[in-house]
Amino acid sequence: MSVLVTGGAGFIGSNIVDALVNKGSKVIIIDNLSTGFKHNVNASAKLYPLDICDDALKDIFKKEKPQVVIHLAAQTSVIKSIENPAFDAKVNILGSLNVLSNCVKFGVKRIVYASSCAVYGNPVYLPVDEKHPINPLSYYGTSKHTVEHYLYQYHLLYGLPYIILRYANVYGPRQNPRGEGGVIAIFAGKMLHGEQPIIFGCGDKSRDYIYVDDVVQANLLAMESHDIGIYNIGTSEGTLDKTIFDFVSHECRYDGLPHYASERQGEIKNIYLNNKLAVKILKWKTSVNLKDGIAKTVAFYKEEQA
Repeated sequence: MSVLVTGGAGFIGSNIVDALVNKGSKVIIIDNLSTGFKHNVNASAKLYPLDICDDALKDIFKKEKPQVVIHLAAQTSVIKSIENPAFDAKVNILGSLNVLSNCVKFGVKRIVYASSCAVYGNPVYLPVDEKHPINPLSYYGTSKHTVEHYLYQYHLLYGLPYIILRYANVYGPRQNPRGEGGVIAIFAGKMLHGEQPIIFGCGDKSRDYIYVDDVVQANLLAMESHDIGIYNIGTSEGTLDKTIFDFVSHECRYDGLPHYASERQGEIKNIYLNNKLAVKILKWKTSVNLKDGIAKTVAFYKEEQA
């Protein structure tokens, strides 16, 4: 099977690419390398260093004729989306429309779209299921949800099959410890360098942390499914920022305290996702608990640092 992965040089994308290669798929990557890295790219995959907004995207679709598209390329920073909503919309909405139009034009059989729990906003109830009201607190959440509507329309008008995966907070090897998002990677990066991590707020925010291997498996199942729909990909459990700090501190042998700073605009206070629909329909399940996942993640950064 021929699979095109947008954002395939990034954290989640490169892990998905590895799994696809291991399954024997022909894998094509489109990534402008703004947040992805060439060293993440599997040697058996073909990389096109291109922005998804570029008109030349059609030439790659025409040449490679992918059967399936896994669409992860995006502007993913909540803070950047608030600072520059036009850029967020350009990448996440217009870039996605470029991908979708080429899927239709060149006969792609299925698209799997990486959405986010950011679409929900502050929960009315917990755990959040797929029927929860949509009230995003950031332009990032708005742009991700907007593409969900376009996917529905492209299916309605052109018959393009799709599955939307709404990710919780994904963590694991290859996440950028110097990025703005990904608290486990950022904490580990700072602790291993003897720097003081920052907690925004007083440590009482809670998030649903899902290990990247479990997200990879969700994508593989979605790719092979005949279903059309939206699925939460999370653990159905929330973990406090302070607890994450303690877990990462233990693995890093860090005995310092966090620096507490003001909460950031656009961030959800507490959220965790009901994953029962994905378990039932996609036959997906989580396999890595939080402590083990953090241990694996920190071990990766220790090895990188060695």
